[in-house]
Amino acid sequence: MIRFRPGYIPALAALVVLTTTAAEVRASAEVHKLSFVVSAIPTSINGGNFNDAIDQFNQAHLTPRGFEGLSKVTFGWQFDAELNYFARPNLAVTVGVGQIHAQQKREFLPALAEDIQIRVEMLSVPIHAGLDYYFTPYNQGDFLARAYVGGGAIAAVGNKALMEQVEVGTDSTTSLGGSYVHAVVRDSPGYYIQGGVHMWFASKFSVMLGVMYRSIIVRQMLDRATYQPVLAPDGSPFTLDVSGIGARMAIAIGL
Repeated sequence: MIRFRPGYIPALAALVVLTTTAAEVRASAEVHKLSFVVSAIPTSINGGNFNDAIDQFNQAHLTPRGFEGLSKVTFGWQFDAELNYFARPNLAVTVGVGQIHAQQKREFLPALAEDIQIRVEMLSVPIHAGLDYYFTPYNQGDFLARAYVGGGAIAAVGNKALMEQVEVGTDSTTSLGGSYVHAVVRDSPGYYIQGGVHMWFASKFSVMLGVMYRSIIVRQMLDRATYQPVLAPDGSPFTLDVSGIGARMAIAIGL
């Protein structure tokens, strides 16, 4: 027979408190001072004179022959990796590098055993550093969310606009100008601003959702082969506009 002893009451109370505290600790959201953040951003792209060059190519070579024209570069993906460090509870320092890429291809078969392949591509590698300001948190059990706004500077390197054409078996009546690769390059500064919400859970993984606008205008681009200035179809210096706005979806891994 088990007898009840009053002396057990403090021990039982202490056990209940410890169990409850441990459960609360396990259930609390994990906010790490340093995180590694990976982002995927579907984004608009302005294009600049690259789209003018595509229009000119369509009008000169494809439309007169009844071929489907190349589309303007208006959309692409930006992938980004950065370190996010909370210098203060409401202020995070961010440093990272990404890639903005858009590409399209066309293939035409003007006659038997003849093939024409056309590719246009735009590429930029933005390196950024900035600050994010975090507002008052919302906390519910093991979930914590904070709205944020921020921005910073961009050094856009590896900027490239390319048009490539490969012809096989064509003759003077079917050729669109032969095989060639035209590419213009140049680095450029820029900036970005962003805002959204950062959500933490009872895990080292957290989620960031938001909107990002970037301004990257690469002026007076150079021919990749000769490094001489290139002119746009209207005779002005060739400008590539990689600016755009996108929806940011990111996963942060606490370190």
